[in-house]
Amino acid sequence: MGDDGPGSTVHLLCLAASSGVPLFCRSSSGGAPSRQQLPFSVIGSLNGVHMFGQNLDVQLNSARTEDTTVVWKNFHDSITLIALSSEEGTSELKLERMLHMVFGAMVLIVGLEELTNIRNVERLKKELRETLSGFAEATGTAFVSLLVSGRVVAATDGWWRLGMPEAVLLPWLVGSLPPQAARDYPVYLPHGSPTVPHRLLTLTLLRGLELCLLCGPRPPLGELDPQLLERWWQPLLEPLRACLPLGPRALPDGFPLHSDILGLLLLHLELRRCLFTVEPSKDKEPSPEQRRRLLRNFYTLVATTHFPPEPGPAEKQEDTVHPAQTPRACYLVLGPGMGWQLVAVQLGLRLLLLMLSPQTPTHGLRSLATHTLQALTPLL
Repeated sequence: MGDDGPGSTVHLLCLAASSGVPLFCRSSSGGAPSRQQLPFSVIGSLNGVHMFGQNLDVQLNSARTEDTTVVWKNFHDSITLIALSSEEGTSELKLERMLHMVFGAMVLIVGLEELTNIRNVERLKKELRETLSGFAEATGTAFVSLLVSGRVVAATDGWWRLGMPEAVLLPWLVGSLPPQAARDYPVYLPHGSPTVPHRLLTLTLLRGLELCLLCGPRPPLGELDPQLLERWWQPLLEPLRACLPLGPRALPDGFPLHSDILGLLLLHLELRRCLFTVEPSKDKEPSPEQRRRLLRNFYTLVATTHFPPEPGPAEKQEDTVHPAQTPRACYLVLGPGMGWQLVAVQLGLRLLLLMLSPQTPTHGLRSLATHTLQALTPLL
């Protein structure tokens, strides 16, 4: 980046290929380091158009505007490097060679394995789904999940298909019980089996990491012996141990959340899964407990007023005659003495709720929420 011409600017972006999370951004002007950074929205757009092409089996290598040349390069399906140069007459080949040198420098300092560990997160997710299915088959139940700090992070298809009350209540129940190495707990399923009890078996793999099984009379807890657990879970314990600190934050380290965001709730309406955290900017008011309460109240408001559930067939038929006006976003500013702001935006099957600090400009709420939703989309 040191040989760009006078007055020209070069930006270098490094992102995780699977999630689009920026790892670092560097800029230079006239050959010297510059504090001029690209806006988060531009970074997201540059990565988004590249990922969009990949999803359509189209490889986007370079592009030109009136005053800028852009080159994208993916390395080992783990790292995406993007270079932008405003130098007049600069070639795509020159920028591509620069990206190869940059990646070589990264390997030189930290090694290839460390860089491909980003991809290993996706591999870990896949291994968890295989391991969960195999363990479920070995124990004779279709309902198995893995809980980290009371949150379901992986589960069999059968567990994800549980009815709404039990899907929410079972993790809450496990989180409310005193820590134990193993449990055999009778439960009734409000939706699926309100009169005949099932058994909820839990096994602590690591502190804060529990394996849950929902089953009938079999298997006895005693049959889940150490050998069975070791066969299926021993190979994954160390990678899982490294992921445990992410439990409360729910987001990867270095994920570029705007500094005004105090909490968020992202819902995938079709998968019926969510991403929730009140951990950002913990040094600011209000407390995490207040943030959680305010976000829940705001969700109740928007879910019942502005973004109602999908209408039934009869309602849809009426809508063809009198189409309803569905909002795309809404916001709420809390009363005097607080000033915290809450905004909701829906794009397709995803609904995002944000809690923001008072200094966030009201006119920028929708734009900030939309960019944040686009950045979070690869995670859910």
